[in-house]
Amino acid sequence: MYHSPTAEAEVAEELAAVRPGLLPRYTAELPGARAAVLTRLWRALAHEPLPWVTGRVSGAHSLALRLADGRTLHGPHADPYATGGHVAAVRLDRERYDDPARLMTDLPVPHAAGFAVELGHSVASLALSRADADHPKEWSARDWEWEQRVVDGHPFHPNCRSRPGFSVADQLAYGPEHRQVVELGTVAVPAAECLVSGDWPRELRDGKDLLLPVHPWQATHVLKRSYAPWRPAHPLMSLRTLALPDGPHVKTALSARLTSSVRDISAYSVGASAVLSALGTDLAARTDGLLHITRTLGAATAHSPDLAALLRESPQVYAGPGERVIPVAALPATSLPGSPGWLAAFARLALTVGLRLLDLGVALEAHGQNLLVVLAADSTPLRLVYRDLADIRISPARLSRHGITPPALTGRLITDDETTLRRKLFGSLVAGALAGTAGSGPALGAALSAVLPDLPRTPDLTALREGPLPAKALTLMRLSPDTPGDQWTALPNPLVLEPGTSDQ
Repeated sequence: MYHSPTAEAEVAEELAAVRPGLLPRYTAELPGARAAVLTRLWRALAHEPLPWVTGRVSGAHSLALRLADGRTLHGPHADPYATGGHVAAVRLDRERYDDPARLMTDLPVPHAAGFAVELGHSVASLALSRADADHPKEWSARDWEWEQRVVDGHPFHPNCRSRPGFSVADQLAYGPEHRQVVELGTVAVPAAECLVSGDWPRELRDGKDLLLPVHPWQATHVLKRSYAPWRPAHPLMSLRTLALPDGPHVKTALSARLTSSVRDISAYSVGASAVLSALGTDLAARTDGLLHITRTLGAATAHSPDLAALLRESPQVYAGPGERVIPVAALPATSLPGSPGWLAAFARLALTVGLRLLDLGVALEAHGQNLLVVLAADSTPLRLVYRDLADIRISPARLSRHGITPPALTGRLITDDETTLRRKLFGSLVAGALAGTAGSGPALGAALSAVLPDLPRTPDLTALREGPLPAKALTLMRLSPDTPGDQWTALPNPLVLEPGTSDQ
Protein backbone atom coordinates (compact mmCIF):
# COMPACT_ATOMS: atom_id res chain seq x y z
CA MET A 1 0.00 0.00 0.00
CA TYR A 2 1.34 3.44 -1.03
CA HIS A 3 1.79 5.81 1.94
CA SER A 4 3.40 9.12 0.85
CA PRO A 5 6.86 7.58 1.31
CA THR A 6 8.77 10.79 0.69
CA ALA A 7 7.37 12.92 3.51
CA GLU A 8 6.81 10.07 5.97
CA ALA A 9 10.21 8.51 5.33
CA GLU A 10 12.01 11.86 5.44
CA VAL A 11 10.52 12.69 8.81
CA ALA A 12 11.34 9.21 10.11
CA GLU A 13 14.94 9.54 8.94
CA GLU A 14 15.37 12.97 10.55
CA LEU A 15 13.64 11.83 13.72
CA ALA A 16 15.97 8.86 14.02
CA ALA A 17 18.88 11.30 14.00
CA VAL A 18 17.57 14.03 16.33
CA ARG A 19 15.24 12.16 18.70
CA PRO A 20 15.29 8.41 18.10
CA GLY A 21 13.25 7.60 21.19
CA LEU A 22 10.19 9.18 19.57
CA LEU A 23 10.42 7.13 16.36
CA PRO A 24 8.25 4.15 17.48
CA ARG A 25 5.44 6.47 18.59
CA TYR A 26 5.69 8.44 15.35
CA THR A 27 5.38 5.26 13.31
CA ALA A 28 2.39 4.14 15.37
CA GLU A 29 0.64 7.47 14.83
CA LEU A 30 0.94 7.47 11.02
CA PRO A 31 -2.27 5.51 10.22
CA GLY A 32 -4.36 7.80 12.42
CA ALA A 33 -2.74 10.88 10.93
CA ARG A 34 -3.52 9.67 7.40
CA ALA A 35 -7.14 9.14 8.38
CA ALA A 36 -7.35 12.58 10.02
CA VAL A 37 -6.04 14.35 6.94
CA LEU A 38 -8.13 12.17 4.62
CA THR A 39 -11.22 13.05 6.67
CA ARG A 40 -10.55 16.75 6.14
CA LEU A 41 -9.86 16.23 2.45
CA TRP A 42 -13.02 14.17 1.94
CA ARG A 43 -15.06 16.91 3.62
CA ALA A 44 -13.63 19.40 1.12
CA LEU A 45 -14.33 17.13 -1.85
CA ALA A 46 -17.89 16.65 -0.64
CA HIS A 47 -18.72 20.30 0.01
CA GLU A 48 -16.47 22.71 -1.88
CA PRO A 49 -17.24 24.04 -5.40
CA LEU A 50 -14.43 22.16 -7.11
CA PRO A 51 -14.87 22.55 -10.88
CA TRP A 52 -13.85 18.98 -11.65
CA VAL A 53 -16.51 17.47 -9.36
CA THR A 54 -19.49 17.41 -11.72
CA GLY A 55 -22.08 15.77 -9.48
CA ARG A 56 -22.72 14.49 -5.97
CA VAL A 57 -25.12 11.60 -5.27
CA SER A 58 -26.06 10.86 -1.68
CA GLY A 59 -27.16 7.29 -1.03
CA ALA A 60 -28.53 5.67 2.07
CA HIS A 61 -25.10 4.88 3.48
CA SER A 62 -22.55 6.63 1.27
CA LEU A 63 -21.72 9.56 -0.96
CA ALA A 64 -20.59 9.34 -4.59
CA LEU A 65 -18.74 12.14 -6.37
CA ARG A 66 -18.77 12.13 -10.17
CA LEU A 67 -15.57 13.50 -11.66
CA ALA A 68 -15.05 15.30 -14.94
CA ASP A 69 -12.85 12.47 -16.25
CA GLY A 70 -15.73 9.99 -15.92
CA ARG A 71 -14.58 8.26 -12.77
CA THR A 72 -16.43 8.22 -9.45
CA LEU A 73 -15.20 8.73 -5.90
CA HIS A 74 -17.05 6.80 -3.19
CA GLY A 75 -16.92 7.51 0.53
CA PRO A 76 -19.03 7.99 3.64
CA HIS A 77 -21.44 10.85 4.19
CA ALA A 78 -19.47 13.95 5.18
CA ASP A 79 -20.79 16.08 8.00
CA PRO A 80 -19.33 19.50 7.13
CA TYR A 81 -19.10 20.40 10.82
CA ALA A 82 -17.65 17.19 12.25
CA THR A 83 -14.24 17.22 13.87
CA GLY A 84 -14.24 13.69 15.28
CA GLY A 85 -15.00 11.75 12.11
CA HIS A 86 -12.65 9.06 10.88
CA VAL A 87 -12.58 8.39 7.15
CA ALA A 88 -10.30 5.38 6.97
CA ALA A 89 -10.50 5.05 3.17
CA VAL A 90 -12.36 6.11 0.04
CA ARG A 91 -12.61 4.44 -3.37
CA LEU A 92 -11.83 5.87 -6.78
CA ASP A 93 -13.90 3.56 -8.94
CA ARG A 94 -12.75 0.17 -7.60
CA GLU A 95 -9.42 1.17 -6.08
CA ARG A 96 -9.17 1.83 -2.34
CA TYR A 97 -7.22 4.82 -0.98
CA ASP A 98 -6.28 5.33 2.65
CA ASP A 99 -3.63 7.95 1.93
CA PRO A 100 -4.76 11.51 1.07
CA ALA A 101 -1.54 12.32 -0.80
CA ARG A 102 -1.84 9.25 -3.00
CA LEU A 103 -5.49 10.05 -3.70
CA MET A 104 -4.68 13.61 -4.74
CA THR A 105 -1.78 12.39 -6.87
CA ASP A 106 -4.15 10.15 -8.83
CA LEU A 107 -6.71 12.91 -9.45
CA PRO A 108 -5.81 14.56 -12.80
CA VAL A 109 -6.66 18.10 -11.79
CA PRO A 110 -4.61 21.31 -12.00
CA HIS A 111 -2.05 21.81 -9.22
CA ALA A 112 -2.85 18.41 -7.69
CA ALA A 113 0.80 17.36 -7.57
CA GLY A 114 1.89 20.28 -5.40
CA PHE A 115 -1.11 19.89 -3.12
CA ALA A 116 -0.38 16.16 -2.78
CA VAL A 117 3.10 17.00 -1.51
CA GLU A 118 1.57 19.34 1.07
CA LEU A 119 -0.86 16.63 2.18
CA GLY A 120 2.01 14.21 2.66
CA HIS A 121 3.81 16.74 4.85
CA SER A 122 0.59 17.38 6.77
CA VAL A 123 0.28 13.67 7.56
CA ALA A 124 3.89 13.32 8.64
CA SER A 125 3.86 16.49 10.75
CA LEU A 126 0.56 15.53 12.37
CA ALA A 127 1.94 12.11 13.29
CA LEU A 128 4.99 13.83 14.78
CA SER A 129 2.78 16.21 16.80
CA ARG A 130 0.62 13.38 18.10
CA ALA A 131 3.65 11.26 18.94
CA ASP A 132 5.03 13.99 21.20
CA ALA A 133 1.70 14.98 22.78
CA ASP A 134 1.93 14.56 26.52
CA HIS A 135 -0.26 17.11 28.21
CA PRO A 136 -1.56 17.16 31.78
CA LYS A 137 -5.23 16.44 32.41
CA GLU A 138 -5.69 19.21 34.94
CA TRP A 139 -6.70 22.77 34.14
CA SER A 140 -3.82 25.05 33.20
CA ALA A 141 -3.20 28.37 34.90
CA ARG A 142 -1.15 30.07 32.18
CA ASP A 143 -2.61 31.09 28.83
CA TRP A 144 0.21 29.68 26.71
CA GLU A 145 -0.20 26.21 28.22
CA TRP A 146 -3.62 25.94 26.58
CA GLU A 147 -2.10 26.75 23.21
CA GLN A 148 0.15 23.70 23.58
CA ARG A 149 -2.85 21.37 23.84
CA VAL A 150 -4.02 22.05 20.28
CA VAL A 151 -2.14 19.12 18.77
CA ASP A 152 -4.03 18.52 15.51
CA GLY A 153 -4.05 22.10 14.21
CA HIS A 154 -6.89 23.42 12.04
CA PRO A 155 -9.98 21.22 12.55
CA PHE A 156 -11.13 21.40 8.90
CA HIS A 157 -8.06 22.12 6.77
CA PRO A 158 -6.33 19.14 5.07
CA ASN A 159 -3.07 21.02 5.58
CA CYS A 160 -3.79 21.10 9.31
CA ARG A 161 -0.16 20.43 10.22
CA SER A 162 1.73 21.20 7.01
CA ARG A 163 4.90 23.14 7.83
CA PRO A 164 7.01 23.15 4.67
CA GLY A 165 10.49 24.50 5.22
CA PHE A 166 10.57 23.25 8.80
CA SER A 167 12.85 20.33 9.52
CA VAL A 168 11.96 17.82 12.23
CA ALA A 169 14.39 19.63 14.53
CA ASP A 170 12.63 22.93 13.72
CA GLN A 171 9.22 21.48 14.51
CA LEU A 172 10.39 20.00 17.79
CA ALA A 173 12.03 23.30 18.73
CA TYR A 174 9.33 25.78 17.67
CA GLY A 175 5.96 23.99 17.53
CA PRO A 176 3.82 24.88 20.57
CA GLU A 177 2.62 21.29 20.91
CA HIS A 178 6.23 20.26 21.60
CA ARG A 179 6.33 22.51 24.69
CA GLN A 180 9.72 24.14 24.18
CA VAL A 181 10.90 27.62 25.12
CA VAL A 182 12.05 29.70 22.13
CA GLU A 183 14.86 32.22 22.54
CA LEU A 184 13.76 35.31 20.64
CA GLY A 185 16.37 37.68 19.30
CA THR A 186 16.50 41.25 18.07
CA VAL A 187 17.86 42.89 14.95
CA ALA A 188 18.97 46.52 15.11
CA VAL A 189 17.58 48.80 12.39
CA PRO A 190 18.01 52.60 12.20
CA ALA A 191 14.83 54.18 13.53
CA ALA A 192 14.78 56.55 10.58
CA GLU A 193 14.32 53.53 8.31
CA CYS A 194 11.37 52.09 10.25
CA LEU A 195 7.63 52.59 10.36
CA VAL A 196 6.38 52.63 13.95
CA SER A 197 2.81 52.57 15.23
CA GLY A 198 1.86 53.00 18.88
CA ASP A 199 4.48 53.11 21.63
CA TRP A 200 7.69 51.21 20.95
CA PRO A 201 9.20 50.27 24.34
CA ARG A 202 12.47 51.67 25.65
CA GLU A 203 13.71 48.09 26.10
CA LEU A 204 13.69 47.75 22.32
CA ARG A 205 15.56 50.95 21.53
CA ASP A 206 19.31 51.47 21.38
CA GLY A 207 20.31 55.02 20.62
CA LYS A 208 19.15 55.78 17.09
CA ASP A 209 18.27 52.14 16.42
CA LEU A 210 15.10 50.19 16.94
CA LEU A 211 15.55 46.60 18.08
CA LEU A 212 13.04 44.48 16.19
CA PRO A 213 12.18 41.11 17.77
CA VAL A 214 12.90 38.25 15.40
CA HIS A 215 12.08 34.56 15.45
CA PRO A 216 15.24 32.42 15.26
CA TRP A 217 13.88 30.41 12.30
CA GLN A 218 13.24 33.63 10.39
CA ALA A 219 16.71 34.99 11.14
CA THR A 220 18.37 31.80 9.95
CA HIS A 221 16.28 30.85 6.91
CA VAL A 222 14.89 34.14 5.57
CA LEU A 223 16.93 37.06 6.87
CA LYS A 224 20.11 34.96 6.90
CA ARG A 225 21.77 37.23 9.40
CA SER A 226 22.89 37.15 13.00
CA TYR A 227 20.79 38.52 15.82
CA ALA A 228 21.25 39.50 19.44
CA PRO A 229 19.67 37.29 22.14
CA TRP A 230 16.66 38.95 23.74
CA ARG A 231 14.01 37.06 25.72
CA PRO A 232 12.75 33.48 26.18
CA ALA A 233 9.14 32.99 25.08
CA HIS A 234 6.50 30.30 24.67
CA PRO A 235 5.20 29.68 21.11
CA LEU A 236 1.44 29.97 20.63
CA MET A 237 -0.87 28.28 18.13
CA SER A 238 0.01 30.62 15.28
CA LEU A 239 3.68 29.59 15.72
CA ARG A 240 4.92 33.10 14.95
CA THR A 241 3.31 34.67 18.03
CA LEU A 242 4.97 33.94 21.36
CA ALA A 243 4.17 34.75 24.99
CA LEU A 244 6.85 36.39 27.08
CA PRO A 245 7.09 35.12 30.67
CA ASP A 246 5.82 38.44 32.05
CA GLY A 247 2.75 38.49 29.83
CA PRO A 248 2.95 40.49 26.59
CA HIS A 249 2.70 38.57 23.34
CA VAL A 250 5.14 39.15 20.49
CA LYS A 251 3.94 38.64 16.93
CA THR A 252 6.99 38.06 14.76
CA ALA A 253 7.39 37.86 11.03
CA LEU A 254 7.70 34.19 10.07
CA SER A 255 7.75 33.88 6.30
CA ALA A 256 6.73 30.25 6.07
CA ARG A 257 3.60 28.71 4.56
CA LEU A 258 1.43 27.40 7.38
CA THR A 259 -1.80 25.66 6.29
CA SER A 260 -2.83 28.07 3.50
CA SER A 261 -0.83 31.26 3.63
CA VAL A 262 2.68 32.60 3.88
CA ARG A 263 2.74 34.50 7.14
CA ASP A 264 4.48 37.83 7.40
CA ILE A 265 3.67 41.30 8.74
CA SER A 266 2.92 43.91 6.11
CA ALA A 267 3.61 47.61 6.43
CA TYR A 268 -0.15 48.07 6.01
CA SER A 269 -0.79 45.99 9.13
CA VAL A 270 1.82 47.90 11.12
CA GLY A 271 0.49 51.27 10.01
CA ALA A 272 -3.10 50.33 10.81
CA SER A 273 -2.42 48.62 14.14
CA ALA A 274 -2.81 51.61 16.50
CA VAL A 275 -5.98 52.81 14.75
CA LEU A 276 -7.46 49.31 14.84
CA SER A 277 -6.56 48.90 18.49
CA ALA A 278 -8.36 52.15 19.38
CA LEU A 279 -11.41 51.17 17.31
CA GLY A 280 -11.54 47.72 18.89
CA THR A 281 -11.34 49.15 22.40
CA ASP A 282 -14.16 51.60 21.60
CA LEU A 283 -16.44 48.91 20.18
CA ALA A 284 -15.71 46.45 22.99
CA ALA A 285 -16.94 49.10 25.43
CA ARG A 286 -20.33 48.93 23.69
CA THR A 287 -20.87 45.22 24.48
CA ASP A 288 -21.87 45.60 28.13
CA GLY A 289 -18.64 44.05 29.30
CA LEU A 290 -19.01 40.87 27.23
CA LEU A 291 -15.93 41.47 25.06
CA HIS A 292 -12.34 42.58 25.55
CA ILE A 293 -9.95 43.36 22.71
CA THR A 294 -6.26 42.78 23.39
CA ARG A 295 -4.59 46.09 22.68
CA THR A 296 -1.62 46.41 20.35
CA LEU A 297 1.03 48.09 22.48
CA GLY A 298 3.39 48.86 19.64
CA ALA A 299 4.29 47.77 16.12
CA ALA A 300 7.31 48.37 13.92
CA THR A 301 8.65 47.32 10.55
CA ALA A 302 11.84 47.93 8.63
CA HIS A 303 9.57 48.41 5.60
CA SER A 304 9.90 44.70 4.93
CA PRO A 305 7.26 42.03 5.61
CA ASP A 306 10.15 39.76 6.62
CA LEU A 307 11.41 42.06 9.39
CA ALA A 308 8.60 43.41 11.54
CA ALA A 309 6.97 42.76 14.92
CA LEU A 310 3.90 43.64 16.99
CA LEU A 311 3.65 43.69 20.77
CA ARG A 312 0.21 42.84 22.10
CA GLU A 313 -1.46 42.47 25.47
CA SER A 314 -1.82 38.97 26.81
CA PRO A 315 -5.46 37.80 27.03
CA GLN A 316 -4.62 36.79 30.58
CA VAL A 317 -4.89 40.42 31.74
CA TYR A 318 -8.66 40.15 31.26
CA ALA A 319 -9.11 37.25 33.70
CA GLY A 320 -10.37 38.08 37.16
CA PRO A 321 -9.61 36.15 40.36
CA GLY A 322 -10.49 32.48 39.94
CA GLU A 323 -11.20 32.90 36.21
CA ARG A 324 -9.48 31.18 33.28
CA VAL A 325 -8.93 32.40 29.71
CA ILE A 326 -8.92 29.62 27.13
CA PRO A 327 -8.52 29.82 23.33
CA VAL A 328 -11.65 28.41 21.73
CA ALA A 329 -9.52 26.00 19.69
CA ALA A 330 -8.42 24.40 22.97
CA LEU A 331 -11.95 23.81 24.27
CA PRO A 332 -12.17 20.30 22.74
CA ALA A 333 -9.27 19.38 25.04
CA THR A 334 -11.69 19.88 27.95
CA SER A 335 -14.92 18.09 28.80
CA LEU A 336 -16.99 21.28 28.41
CA PRO A 337 -18.26 20.82 24.81
CA GLY A 338 -19.84 17.50 25.83
CA SER A 339 -22.51 19.38 27.78
CA PRO A 340 -25.32 20.68 25.53
CA GLY A 341 -26.19 23.29 28.15
CA TRP A 342 -22.63 24.61 28.30
CA LEU A 343 -22.34 24.62 24.50
CA ALA A 344 -25.57 26.60 24.19
CA ALA A 345 -24.37 29.13 26.78
CA PHE A 346 -21.10 29.57 24.92
CA ALA A 347 -22.90 29.90 21.57
CA ARG A 348 -25.24 32.52 23.05
CA LEU A 349 -22.28 34.56 24.32
CA ALA A 350 -20.31 34.29 21.07
CA LEU A 351 -23.24 35.13 18.80
CA THR A 352 -24.43 37.98 20.99
CA VAL A 353 -21.01 39.60 20.76
CA GLY A 354 -20.31 38.75 17.12
CA LEU A 355 -23.67 39.95 15.83
CA ARG A 356 -23.53 43.09 17.97
CA LEU A 357 -20.16 44.11 16.51
CA LEU A 358 -21.31 43.21 13.00
CA ASP A 359 -24.35 45.45 13.44
CA LEU A 360 -22.08 48.24 14.68
CA GLY A 361 -19.85 47.85 11.64
CA VAL A 362 -17.02 45.40 12.34
CA ALA A 363 -16.87 41.75 11.26
CA LEU A 364 -14.44 39.85 13.45
CA GLU A 365 -12.43 36.94 12.13
CA ALA A 366 -13.48 35.02 15.21
CA HIS A 367 -12.00 31.58 14.56
CA GLY A 368 -10.73 29.32 17.31
CA GLN A 369 -7.27 30.86 17.35
CA ASN A 370 -8.28 34.54 17.58
CA LEU A 371 -11.21 34.03 19.96
CA LEU A 372 -10.80 33.18 23.65
CA VAL A 373 -13.41 32.63 26.34
CA VAL A 374 -13.20 33.72 29.98
CA LEU A 375 -14.55 31.02 32.27
CA ALA A 376 -15.76 31.38 35.83
CA ALA A 377 -14.43 29.03 38.52
CA ASP A 378 -17.39 26.71 37.77
CA SER A 379 -16.59 26.92 33.99
CA THR A 380 -19.54 29.15 33.11
CA PRO A 381 -18.63 31.20 30.01
CA LEU A 382 -18.56 34.83 31.14
CA ARG A 383 -16.86 36.98 28.52
CA LEU A 384 -14.88 36.81 25.31
CA VAL A 385 -11.42 38.05 24.47
CA TYR A 386 -10.47 38.74 20.86
CA ARG A 387 -6.91 39.13 19.65
CA ASP A 388 -5.30 40.11 16.35
CA LEU A 389 -7.33 42.71 14.46
CA ALA A 390 -5.19 42.41 11.32
CA ASP A 391 -7.86 40.72 9.19
CA ILE A 392 -11.20 42.08 10.39
CA ARG A 393 -13.56 43.88 8.00
CA ILE A 394 -14.87 47.37 8.71
CA SER A 395 -18.03 48.94 7.28
CA PRO A 396 -17.88 52.76 7.31
CA ALA A 397 -21.60 52.92 6.46
CA ARG A 398 -22.62 50.78 9.43
CA LEU A 399 -20.32 52.64 11.80
CA SER A 400 -21.73 55.97 10.66
CA ARG A 401 -25.27 54.70 11.10
CA HIS A 402 -24.45 54.21 14.79
CA GLY A 403 -22.78 57.59 15.14
CA ILE A 404 -19.26 56.17 15.16
CA THR A 405 -16.63 57.99 13.14
CA PRO A 406 -15.06 55.51 10.69
CA PRO A 407 -11.30 55.11 11.09
CA ALA A 408 -9.03 56.87 8.63
CA LEU A 409 -8.14 53.65 6.83
CA THR A 410 -8.35 52.42 3.27
CA GLY A 411 -7.48 49.12 1.64
CA ARG A 412 -8.56 45.53 2.17
CA LEU A 413 -10.03 46.03 5.66
CA ILE A 414 -12.68 48.48 4.45
CA THR A 415 -15.93 47.34 2.82
CA ASP A 416 -19.66 47.96 2.99
CA ASP A 417 -20.49 44.79 1.08
CA GLU A 418 -22.89 42.78 3.23
CA THR A 419 -21.90 39.44 1.74
CA THR A 420 -18.23 40.09 2.52
CA LEU A 421 -18.99 41.20 6.07
CA ARG A 422 -21.22 38.22 6.82
CA ARG A 423 -18.81 35.76 5.27
CA LYS A 424 -16.01 37.08 7.48
CA LEU A 425 -17.99 36.64 10.72
CA PHE A 426 -20.13 33.59 9.97
CA GLY A 427 -17.33 31.71 8.23
CA SER A 428 -14.97 32.18 11.15
CA LEU A 429 -17.32 32.14 14.14
CA VAL A 430 -20.10 29.72 13.21
CA ALA A 431 -18.48 27.45 10.60
CA GLY A 432 -15.17 27.73 12.46
CA ALA A 433 -15.10 28.37 16.21
CA LEU A 434 -18.58 27.12 17.12
CA ALA A 435 -18.49 24.16 14.74
CA GLY A 436 -15.03 23.16 15.93
CA THR A 437 -16.23 23.30 19.53
CA ALA A 438 -19.52 21.47 18.90
CA GLY A 439 -17.77 18.76 16.89
CA SER A 440 -20.72 17.80 14.66
CA GLY A 441 -23.58 19.25 12.64
CA PRO A 442 -26.31 17.98 14.97
CA ALA A 443 -24.57 19.40 18.06
CA LEU A 444 -23.99 22.72 16.33
CA GLY A 445 -27.59 22.83 15.08
CA ALA A 446 -28.94 22.09 18.55
CA ALA A 447 -26.89 24.88 20.10
CA LEU A 448 -27.99 27.37 17.46
CA SER A 449 -31.63 26.31 17.80
CA ALA A 450 -31.44 26.95 21.52
CA VAL A 451 -30.04 30.48 21.27
CA LEU A 452 -31.05 32.13 17.99
CA PRO A 453 -34.66 32.81 19.07
CA ASP A 454 -33.33 34.91 21.96
CA LEU A 455 -31.08 37.17 19.86
CA PRO A 456 -32.12 40.60 18.53
CA ARG A 457 -33.76 40.31 15.11
CA THR A 458 -31.47 41.95 12.57
CA PRO A 459 -30.96 41.35 8.83
CA ASP A 460 -27.67 39.62 9.73
CA LEU A 461 -29.45 37.19 12.06
CA THR A 462 -32.03 36.49 9.35
CA ALA A 463 -29.24 35.66 6.91
CA LEU A 464 -27.70 33.30 9.46
CA ARG A 465 -31.02 31.59 10.20
CA GLU A 466 -32.31 31.19 6.66
CA GLY A 467 -29.37 30.87 4.30
CA PRO A 468 -26.57 28.40 3.78
CA LEU A 469 -23.52 28.94 5.97
CA PRO A 470 -20.45 30.45 4.29
CA ALA A 471 -17.08 28.83 4.89
CA LYS A 472 -13.71 29.26 3.25
CA ALA A 473 -13.14 26.74 0.48
CA LEU A 474 -9.71 25.85 1.84
CA THR A 475 -8.88 23.05 -0.60
CA LEU A 476 -10.14 25.01 -3.62
CA MET A 477 -7.86 27.85 -2.53
CA ARG A 478 -4.84 25.56 -2.39
CA LEU A 479 -5.70 24.20 -5.85
CA SER A 480 -6.13 27.74 -7.25
CA PRO A 481 -2.77 29.39 -6.56
CA ASP A 482 -3.32 31.93 -9.33
CA THR A 483 -6.59 33.20 -7.82
CA PRO A 484 -5.85 35.81 -5.14
CA GLY A 485 -7.89 36.23 -1.99
CA ASP A 486 -10.39 34.02 -0.23
CA GLN A 487 -12.72 31.64 -2.02
CA TRP A 488 -15.93 30.41 -0.44
CA THR A 489 -18.35 27.54 -0.29
CA ALA A 490 -21.92 27.40 1.00
CA LEU A 491 -22.45 24.68 3.61
CA PRO A 492 -25.89 23.33 4.49
CA ASN A 493 -27.45 25.33 7.28
CA PRO A 494 -26.75 23.44 10.52
CA LEU A 495 -30.31 24.21 11.62
CA VAL A 496 -31.65 22.12 8.72
CA LEU A 497 -28.94 19.64 7.83
CA GLU A 498 -29.78 17.27 5.01
CA PRO A 499 -30.42 13.65 6.00
CA GLY A 500 -27.27 11.60 6.23
CA THR A 501 -24.80 14.46 6.58
CA SER A 502 -24.03 13.63 10.19
CA ASP A 503 -22.99 10.02 9.91
CA GLN A 504 -19.35 10.25 9.06
